[in-house]
Amino acid sequence: MRIVLVGPCGSGKTTIAERLHEHGLDAVAVGQEHSIIRDLWRHPEPDLVVFLDASLSTIRERRGDDWPEWLYCVELERLADARAHADLVIDTGRYTVDEVVERVLALASERARREH
Repeated sequence: MRIVLVGPCGSGKTTIAERLHEHGLDAVAVGQEHSIIRDLWRHPEPDLVVFLDASLSTIRERRGDDWPEWLYCVELERLADARAHADLVIDTGRYTVDEVVERVLALASERARREH
């Protein structure tokens, strides 16, 4: 099962992908927020799309207080299609890495059960 992670810069895509790899899952962090190709997230042919959401204040905590609001807004615009098609949207500012990973694992497990 291929899991595609999308979200704004600083939302935790790389961290969550690494943790999912530790559980033996094929997880790909897609830099959709850097692309004007609205469906770039589809190119890895995902079985699950997980949108890692994070507020501007959360991003600034992680990236620095000077993270520009205009860039955050551009990223959200570029991510709109991925968010609309996500199987799971989770606010990584409200949950720990472990909690996010647990939710993704639960969704992957549920999906695998339904398909078999």
